[in-house]
Amino acid sequence: MIKPDAVANGHIGSILNDIIAGGFKIVALKYIKLTPESAGNFYAVHKERPFYADLVKFMTSGPIVAAILEKENAVEDFRKLIGATDPKKADEGTIRNKYAESIEANAVHGSDSDENAEIEGNFYFSQFERF
Repeated sequence: MIKPDAVANGHIGSILNDIIAGGFKIVALKYIKLTPESAGNFYAVHKERPFYADLVKFMTSGPIVAAILEKENAVEDFRKLIGATDPKKADEGTIRNKYAESIEANAVHGSDSDENAEIEGNFYFSQFERF
């Protein structure tokens, strides 16, 4: 997912180029604005954490780009491509190193497991919306 900060800063094309250059195939892509309800549902796992309300507010502050990507070892390779959550700690050349503003406005979200990738992909896309 390309988050509202990166969308607002005009980084959609650059981020998608980095993803494609990283060997990923984009099989679904959607430009949408989350509602507080949908953002709350997506981040329900964090509901008891103190940052939850701010996260939902941030994720509804503007449009996002949701995507499903394919590649051998996709989750692991995407996590390397995007870099550390804190862009100050992200390796040189990673997406967060290049485009993120802060640990909160960190440009992109990537699933942390194959299981979560499937859950998150199904949250945004039906099987009929995929190529």
